[in-house]
Amino acid sequence: MNPLIFLRSPELNYIGVKLSNPFQATVPEGVTVVIGPNAAGKSTLTRIIEKGWNFTTNSISSPRGKLTVSRIEFSDIHTLTGFKAQYYQQRYEASMNDEVPTVGDILGTATDTPRWKELCTRLDITNLLNHKANFLSSGELRKVLVARTMSAQMPDLLILDNPYIGLDASARSTLNSTLEQIAAEGVSVMLAVSDPAEIPDFTDTLIPVSDMAVGQPVGRDGSSVGTLRAFAQSLFSFAIDSSRIPAPPTTYPADGAAIVELVDCTVAYAGETILPSVSWTIKRGEHWALSGPNGCGKSTLLSLIHADNPKAYSNSVTVFGTRRGSGESIWDIKKRIGYISPEMHLYFGGGSSTVVEIVARGLNDTVGCYTRLRPDQLSRASKWLSLLHIEDIAGRRFNTLSSGEQRMILLARTFIKNPELMILDEPMHGLDSCRKKAVKSIINSLAARDNTSIIYVTHCPDELPECITHTMTLRRR
Repeated sequence: MNPLIFLRSPELNYIGVKLSNPFQATVPEGVTVVIGPNAAGKSTLTRIIEKGWNFTTNSISSPRGKLTVSRIEFSDIHTLTGFKAQYYQQRYEASMNDEVPTVGDILGTATDTPRWKELCTRLDITNLLNHKANFLSSGELRKVLVARTMSAQMPDLLILDNPYIGLDASARSTLNSTLEQIAAEGVSVMLAVSDPAEIPDFTDTLIPVSDMAVGQPVGRDGSSVGTLRAFAQSLFSFAIDSSRIPAPPTTYPADGAAIVELVDCTVAYAGETILPSVSWTIKRGEHWALSGPNGCGKSTLLSLIHADNPKAYSNSVTVFGTRRGSGESIWDIKKRIGYISPEMHLYFGGGSSTVVEIVARGLNDTVGCYTRLRPDQLSRASKWLSLLHIEDIAGRRFNTLSSGEQRMILLARTFIKNPELMILDEPMHGLDSCRKKAVKSIINSLAARDNTSIIYVTHCPDELPECITHTMTLRRR
């Protein structure tokens, strides 16, 4: 492959973050995958390739001169909408939704081009133009961001950071077909991923990254992509001892009581039905998978259960034996539920609290410094950080962490609570392959030990913990 970018500095810098580059790596043309465990430096490398040319400390060059680089990072809906709620429940409040533009409003005349229409058909997002941007599912958002970038003038290099998270199997296949096609048209593509299984079949080169150091690029050189995946797997080494999971303060009785009852629940906005007539009963101790394609209403359904959505009051929703609208406090519901989702991660700020404080405050359902933390609460949080091998970041702030580290913190915050019901919506987002196995082991252990009820959402069947024995499937709306 012809060289595309020369990274000649032994050390690369990006806004105070340093990345060792001992091999002075060369990025070739074609399709390159940057891979490594969480907190390895993958996102830092892609940001340096995007913008590090402007830093005098970096020696970056190309045989073509200065390249046009487009980078898509899927961590923030605000890059698309220009709209930011102060807390994620605001997405469901009518007064806030009046201010939120539709996808068509945001993209304007870009949607009139043949290229856009072609991409919309290929990515199956033609019907999204009239949707409010904050009601896009995480998978729909990713597809719109990809289409917007690809419908513009194509860059010399297109970088996608964690492109597959939140996409169902069909969408992942479609995205790969689209990327393979634009690569064939002469656009170089770089993907940053944390799981060897996500390395696409059309990959030309692998760049390993670990411990904030760029490894020597490995070319495919006519071998099968399986060879690259096997090499990538050698980068990952992480395990936990489930016997070290802190003992629960409470174990819930196996009384078979219904803790969630939804009867013919329908949710619609501006005349568009988001969730059509869904009924569902979950009994204490049951472990459910909630499945369905991108945009079928899974997150909306969960918002009714987790007391986020005011539409619960106009539906028959009973949680922990109490019918919504009968005078209960939403905080009485939330304190009994452990919840993590892509949307919650998106709006989670962390404030000035340190990592260990954020995890400990999961016991009180608070984020900021609203209550004084007791020594026993901080000790319990420290045990969870140690179990997950992230005790070294206990004193850092949330916004200084990589997305994978942030996800581990939010999982620890969920687990420490020992809730009656755990709602785990795409909990593995951004985790490397070893940490996925570790989290799955923890969930299995908690399910067996505490009689906790579980709702688990994923588009990747191999991520489902073995404790899941029931399935609720939603159809495309």
